Amino acid sequence: MKRLLRISFNQAIFSFIPILSWMMLGLVLDKNLANVFTLTYPIQFIWQIFRSIFATGANISKEKDKKENAVLSSMTLGIIVGFVVFGFIAINIKSYIEFMNMDYNIYKEFALYSIIQLYIQLIFSFVMEKLYFEGKEKLANRYMLILNLLNFGVLMATAVFVKDKTIVVLTTLITIFIYTLFVTIKQYKKFKFEVHPLQYIKYESVSIARDLCFFLTYLFGFSNVLEFGEEYVTALNFAALVTDTQWDSFGAVHTVAKIDISKGKFNYKEHKRNAYKLLGILLFTTFVMLAFSYQYYELNIIITLLYLSVEIINFLLEPLYELKTCYLQLADTFEAKVTSNKVVASGIRVITSFLKTPFCTAIGQMLSMVEQLAVVNVMFYKNFKINKEGQVVKK
Repeated sequence: MKRLLRISFNQAIFSFIPILSWMMLGLVLDKNLANVFTLTYPIQFIWQIFRSIFATGANISKEKDKKENAVLSSMTLGIIVGFVVFGFIAINIKSYIEFMNMDYNIYKEFALYSIIQLYIQLIFSFVMEKLYFEGKEKLANRYMLILNLLNFGVLMATAVFVKDKTIVVLTTLITIFIYTLFVTIKQYKKFKFEVHPLQYIKYESVSIARDLCFFLTYLFGFSNVLEFGEEYVTALNFAALVTDTQWDSFGAVHTVAKIDISKGKFNYKEHKRNAYKLLGILLFTTFVMLAFSYQYYELNIIITLLYLSVEIINFLLEPLYELKTCYLQLADTFEAKVTSNKVVASGIRVITSFLKTPFCTAIGQMLSMVEQLAVVNVMFYKNFKINKEGQVVKK
């Protein structure tokens, strides 16, 4: 449980301070800036795909396949690929903002800031994943805390005292880039460049399929929702702000599960028990954030609660699905089946994102969770059982 909390805390810092930054920017500079979180939300899933391939997959390969050069080689390739992809999005930021049905003149500086920040955080996430697999969660937490305090401190100081959007953006990005460069260089030692991306994709195929479909879902879904007006935009953005940190923190559940499964130390009952303990903490923080921050937004409380209720239901079901999926993903012969399940479920979300309703993404989220939970349980219990000690054994 301690390790789960350490990694969860790390990921919470990684997510919460940027979210707090958007909230504060909305109060200090322009109330519209809080909506940048929703505007660039789909791009976060490109970030997660690259982390899965070039960080998590490579680290799993190092443990399972004894590929000692995998981690640093993959980090290097990921930095290059990420630069090309995020650079392309940054160059075409005007087209992206207009596609999302938002005003380019209002959002241009901070949409660009968000894209470049995501690339810098991608590099940083490569380092964090490497440290997790090395059992250095405390060091990772320290690095993460410093990065986010720098980010928040410089961003808010320049926003309060300078107020020029361009200066705020440039000063903050340069600061966090220098620190990220320092931390990343410290990880390098002599290595032979050797990458096996197909193997990394195999280990992370479920996460990659999920995040690819999430990217499409939120790209088209949020563009759709934003057509219905400010009332829905504000409610959707607020619901995302008070739950996104919790989702990122909850990602520690499958991070720890994958580490233990790859090392042959997985106990399903223990992981499930710890997952729900963590969930209790995270849901409490969601309600605290809701109670504290809703007064600063002009919210339709009914619409907001509808969006939030879907998130909470999915939180409650997630451990039942995620732990079994992690086990099947890393067990021989099941990769294609669990990936197909994720593709079908995510396909449901993509299709429903085109529904002409402001709740299109929420409908897709519920339908996909029901489908994938049902299928993965059938797949798991058909082939495995959990003994009294909590270990997974073949039938």
